[in-house]
Amino acid sequence: MLKINNLHAKVEDKEILKGIDLDIKAGEIHAIMGPNGSGKSTLASVIAGKEEYEITKGEMLYNNNPIDELSAEERAHKGIFMSFQYPIEIPGVTITNFIKTAINETRKARGEEEMPANQMLKLLREKCSMLEIDRKFLSRSINDGFSGGEKKRNEIFQMAMLEPTLSILDETDSGLDIDALKIVASGVNKLKTKTNATVVITHYQRLLDYIIPDYVHVLFDGKIVKSGNKDLAIELEKKGYDWIKEEINN
Repeated sequence: MLKINNLHAKVEDKEILKGIDLDIKAGEIHAIMGPNGSGKSTLASVIAGKEEYEITKGEMLYNNNPIDELSAEERAHKGIFMSFQYPIEIPGVTITNFIKTAINETRKARGEEEMPANQMLKLLREKCSMLEIDRKFLSRSINDGFSGGEKKRNEIFQMAMLEPTLSILDETDSGLDIDALKIVASGVNKLKTKTNATVVITHYQRLLDYIIPDYVHVLFDGKIVKSGNKDLAIELEKKGYDWIKEEINN
C-alpha cells in the first residue's frame, strides 16, 4: 500500500528525515516510536503532504503510484487520512456539515456525484452506532470547547466516515486519560479491515496495550534504527531509549 524508499526531508534548512525505508501493507497496523525530536511527526506530515516539508531524496509510492508531488488535499482524496496531535477548533461549523463537505469533495475529485442525503444520514447513523457516539454530538461546532477525549472521538468519527485506506495517527494519545485512550483505541480497532492500514505514532507503550501493532519501528535521529513486534514496545517501556543509542554506537 505505502512504500517509502530512502526518504530524506527537511524543513527550512534543517534535515529531519535522513533515509527512511518503510513498507506498509493492507491489513497492517504499524507503530512508530522514538524520543522527542527523532522525526516522528515530520514523517507523518511528509506522508500526509504538508507543504512546509521538502523531500530532498527518495520516494513514496502509494498503491504503486508516486505521491511526492501531490498536495495534501490530493492525497486525502486518494485515501490518506491524518489525525493531529492538536486538532484545530472551527466555531460555527458543525461536525455533520464538515463531514458532508469532506465526503462530497472527495467524491467530486473522483468524478462521482454527491452522496444522496438519505444515504449520508444512514452512514452517519451507522458510524455513530459503531463508535457508540450520541448523535447530538454531531451538531456541535468542530472541537469548540471540546475536552481532549472529545477531540479524539471526533477525529475517529471523521476517520470512520471518510473510510480512508491509510490512517496516520500522530501522537493521538498525547494528554489523554485512560478513558479517552480506550475510546480512541476502540475506534481504531473497530475500523480495522483487510483493505486498510494504520500508522500509530506514539511516545509511549500504553496505547499499544489497546491497539496491538503488527510492527513496531524505532525512529532515532531521522532513521528507523530498529523494528520488531509488540515486544519491542514493551522493551522500550522498560529500558527507555538510551539502550537504543548504545546499540547504535556499538
